[in-house]
Amino acid sequence: MNQDIEQAITNIRAKTERYAKSERYYNGDHDLAFATEKFENTFGTLFREFALNLCPVICDALRDKLRITGWSPDCPFGNAQRIRFLRRRIWQQNKMATLAGEIHKEALKCGDAYMIVWPNSRGEPVLHPNRASNLSVAYDEDTPGQIAWAAKAWITIDKQVRLNLLYPDRIEKYISRSEAERTLPDAKDFVPLSDARAPRREGTGISQRVKVPDTVFQRHAVSSSGSVIPNPYGIVPVFHFSNNGDLGLTGRSELEAAIPVQDGLNKSVLDMLVAMEFSAFRQRWAAGIEVEYDAEGKALGPFTAGVEHLWIAGNSDARFGDFEAAQLEQFLKVKDSFRIDMASVTGTPLHYFLQNNGGLPSGESLKKAETRFLSKVRDRQESFGQVWADLMAFALEIEGHGSGIRLLTEWEDPAPMSDKEFLENILLKKQIGLPVEQALLEAGYGEADVKRMLAMPGQNQEQ
Repeated sequence: MNQDIEQAITNIRAKTERYAKSERYYNGDHDLAFATEKFENTFGTLFREFALNLCPVICDALRDKLRITGWSPDCPFGNAQRIRFLRRRIWQQNKMATLAGEIHKEALKCGDAYMIVWPNSRGEPVLHPNRASNLSVAYDEDTPGQIAWAAKAWITIDKQVRLNLLYPDRIEKYISRSEAERTLPDAKDFVPLSDARAPRREGTGISQRVKVPDTVFQRHAVSSSGSVIPNPYGIVPVFHFSNNGDLGLTGRSELEAAIPVQDGLNKSVLDMLVAMEFSAFRQRWAAGIEVEYDAEGKALGPFTAGVEHLWIAGNSDARFGDFEAAQLEQFLKVKDSFRIDMASVTGTPLHYFLQNNGGLPSGESLKKAETRFLSKVRDRQESFGQVWADLMAFALEIEGHGSGIRLLTEWEDPAPMSDKEFLENILLKKQIGLPVEQALLEAGYGEADVKRMLAMPGQNQEQ
């Protein structure tokens, strides 16, 4: 039995539950908790779909700041302009302007995301985004950070499990003998894909041929033997986007620290809703009246509550009153305190979670509030950017433009200055001695425009 198959199945199974929990919480499917079993029995069904979901904000706020603008050569070489054109064409052909955001979202939400790069029948590089739950990678202990091999598993329309093992020199394809619904079968259940192409005996006694969908690996131009495809590139064609992960390990979801706080927030809101249902309205009481009992000895209510009913007692000593309504402000304070905790543990600015009724904060205040958040954004740009650069260099190699191309990923500035701030900075530089000509150039005017403006009557270099 192939030990790598066993290891791959073990790794994918181990990650499935963790990824599924992050998916659930991002989508608002939370584990709700009530104060008592009685409340759960009464309100569990009513509030099952309820959740004050802050999890998407944590991931989406980061994803919105991760926008790739292009790549530049890491070192000068003669065909730099041509490389830029080829990179742009590959990016556009694979619709990565949209798919890159989905990769970032998957990595932030689950902790990991993967991209497989492989040529199509025309030899063009095709970029295939993959969910975290479908792939597993093993890193080389001798070369930290380098993927030694990878595994991809998925269920076909025939409810069989396909498994591909990707190595630097080959790709092995397997399929399960038995059908599977949600969990992966054991390693001994897998056979090479070519062995499964012949008719096999089903449990019903009917001989059927296995239907195997065409995949990107089966369209490789290099000749193969059904279950094994040569890999002439010398590296595993899988690129791992690990979010805040340690070297050689899987990443961490941005929701990992947020989920306990989210549970507490949901609990506070549910308690408030239960309090509103039971005691937010004034409860009436009566004293000094005779109480009647039924045949079983149970007390009968002397009055029917409602605005259309009038309470009357024959006893002149009877007294009526009501209890104070429950104060819900304390629940609101607890709820808002959980929002503060959420901002603290995730590094997300508080104004992303709270509606500011006192007006928008100033630009300087926003900068200070987002300092930690922007540091996290730039950290993700560094880690994800290196993977994107390696990925695009490999795509260029597939097209036959040579190996060893080194690229740098360029990102949109996560904290761009406003026009006013930009011009104010130039004016401050001018006050400390920046020449007028240089100031105008930095302001975005062309050299010809600058010379024309300086040549106008009344203009000089000292103004």
